[in-house]
Amino acid sequence: MSRFSNLELGDESEKRSTGTASVSDERRFLGDAEAAFAQARFDHALRWFARVLEFNSSNVAAWIGQVRSLIELGEFREASIWADKAMEKFPREPELLAAKGVALARLGDLDAAAAFSDAAFEERSDSPYLWLARGDVFLARKDPGAEDCISRALEMTSGQWLYAWLAARMRMFYRQFTLGLKHVRQALEWNPTNPQLWTLAALCEVRIGLVQAAEASLAKAFELDPHNVDAQNVRRELGNPGAFQRLAGWFKQTFPK
Repeated sequence: MSRFSNLELGDESEKRSTGTASVSDERRFLGDAEAAFAQARFDHALRWFARVLEFNSSNVAAWIGQVRSLIELGEFREASIWADKAMEKFPREPELLAAKGVALARLGDLDAAAAFSDAAFEERSDSPYLWLARGDVFLARKDPGAEDCISRALEMTSGQWLYAWLAARMRMFYRQFTLGLKHVRQALEWNPTNPQLWTLAALCEVRIGLVQAAEASLAKAFELDPHNVDAQNVRRELGNPGAFQRLAGWFKQTFPK
């Protein structure tokens, strides 16, 4: 089912934004959306970002958040369409341009992806997301410049686990599991009590054959969150015959390409 059912299209959100919207509610919903995104609950993030736009259809952070959530869900075509919708309001917003580039790169439209990435930098923004997104585009193009872009983004956000986590997820999408593990371990240095990071570390470790390390990472994930569904999926398959084949299937659902 299309995840556009979670979004607001057309003029309806414009009408709602003229109602008795509370600024505090808008901020609360945006905070809930960003928290859900950081917990890898991207479907939930979509719904919360949509609620923000019900209050204020000019909240650019919510538009950007929806596009980036769709990308993380593997809905690249929808992310591209939604970016176009957002750019009707914000045609020069650099993070929207950058996110559109990522969506196009993952769809295989590499020349258009590079053009949008270039356009994002023409706005002279200092956002680290532009560098991370450019790294994504360059990875799709098999351009060695990707490494410098990703390093630049992480240098700009040193100490911020979220960007290292996003870099790890990006590496996983491109099947660069060893580099993904490197990024997620950096994120864990900055946020060692995050169960999602330990789960992602376990998945990286499984993919490069470090089964004992993966089991230790899963144990830590469960210590922090006994109800961690993703960790349960990884552990269940590790304990069964044919684990790697089933984990590969689960991995493709989690990081669709």
